[in-house]
Order: sequence, then structure tokens, then C-alpha cells
Amino acid sequence: LLLLCCAEEAAAIVCGLRNTDVFVGESATFTCELSHPGVKNVQWWLDGTPLHNNLVTEISEQDGRIHTLTLNDVACHDSGTVTFRAGSLISSAKLLVKGISLLE
Repeated sequence: LLLLCCAEEAAAIVCGLRNTDVFVGESATFTCELSHPGVKNVQWWLDGTPLHNNLVTEISEQDGRIHTLTLNDVACHDSGTVTFRAGSLISSAKLLVKGISLLE
């Protein structure tokens, strides 16, 4: 039992979140890869607000290690800090939603 406990604690973030810039109406995708599956208490946040899987917010997991968040049809007010938490591990990145210039 002790080995299992220590093995879970040894989980690490292999590839963290990256800052993302998108235009209004586009989708923004964030991916975080963990060193191994089975990490408990996985949660996504946007500016301190927990995110849940729905039509606008797609949360998925592949092989228990690759966690993906897609925010669909973003608006300017969605700009902020996206945070991924898995147990004691944390990765954050900035989301910048840019308005479409009428001058172009």
C-alpha cells in the first residue's frame, strides 16, 4: 500500500498548458500531459471558477494522462487564466480573446 501511495505522489506534469490567443467566436484548446494515469481530483478552472463539461466547455481525457479543455465560441470576457489541477499538480496559462478589427 505504501508503494502505491508514493507512486501516485510521484506524478508529474510532462507537458503543461501553453498561453493561447484566439479571436472572438473561435475555439481555444488547452492540453496538459501527466507522467502517468490515475491522478485523482482533476479539475479545470477559468479565473478561479471551476469548469464543467457542457456544450461550450469540452473536457476530455485520453489514456488517463492527456487532459484537454476546449472552450468553444469564446467571447472577449472569456480572456483570463486557465488552470489545470490534478491532485497537488498545477499548470496555468493565459487565454487572450481578441476582437475582430473592422479596419482589415
